[in-house]
Amino acid sequence: MTASPNLDLVQGFTITARHARGRVVRLGPLLNQVLAAHAYPPPIERLLASALVLAALLGNTLKDAGGQLTLQAQNQHGVVSLLVADYKAGELRGYAKFDADRLAELGPDPTLFGLFGKGYLAITFDQAITGERYQGIVPLDGESLAKAAEHYFFQSEQIPSIVHIATRHDPGEGCVAAGMLLQHLPEGEVGRERLHVRHDHPEWEHVQALANTLQDAELTDPALPLPDIVWRLFHEEAEVRVTDPAPLVKGCRCNIAHIREVIGSFPATERTEMADSDGIITVDCAFCSRLFPVGLKSFPAP
Repeated sequence: MTASPNLDLVQGFTITARHARGRVVRLGPLLNQVLAAHAYPPPIERLLASALVLAALLGNTLKDAGGQLTLQAQNQHGVVSLLVADYKAGELRGYAKFDADRLAELGPDPTLFGLFGKGYLAITFDQAITGERYQGIVPLDGESLAKAAEHYFFQSEQIPSIVHIATRHDPGEGCVAAGMLLQHLPEGEVGRERLHVRHDHPEWEHVQALANTLQDAELTDPALPLPDIVWRLFHEEAEVRVTDPAPLVKGCRCNIAHIREVIGSFPATERTEMADSDGIITVDCAFCSRLFPVGLKSFPAP
């Protein structure tokens, strides 16, 4: 993929007079590093790319810099049995497990229902400072992960939101995925009442109409800076505040020290059962498709 300063970034913005806030994300090299760990066919590539974009959009809203956002969809009977993506301090990782034979029967452009059946998306926020965890679960009954996220915010948070995600894979150029999250500021942040208690909300309807003009082609265009997307959509507003674009990187976070610590928490008899005939326990990281061998001799004798 051709290097571009407009990839692997998240851009925040606030439309002050309309009491709305948003994020724009575009992934490129990072995304292709994640995808390279496994030979994903195009439908799974698009699904995982969308999940990574969504994780970045939601995770970047965390006020706790050390917090983590995790998306997980699981259905033992679905074509896709597991989809997971998470964000922590600007690091993204993701993985999908699927049945290749059943996927081939669905054709080149399967629906979300076709991939998961009656599945659910769990969205988990872990706060590093307080140790608190909050989880919301939403059915995967929409046409996309973006629509599932919109339903989550409306049903669980009572925050009207727009989530727009697009992917592209040009021959020889790798995959690019991008997205925009736009929300009405919730009650308390600027003294606003919840929109669901009102019969009309022209401010949100106005912003929503402008946001819906965003095209997939410009959202995924590596040559178009993210602030320019915000400008194209909302340049007629009295004031739009933007943050400095923040970099995003691939972050599997697997390392031999952590793996040894986890294995060491098991009783010696169970560690022996895990090992092969040479006394080696091999741990396979699904996120990065790396093997980590750990010898039994590295643990204290029982």
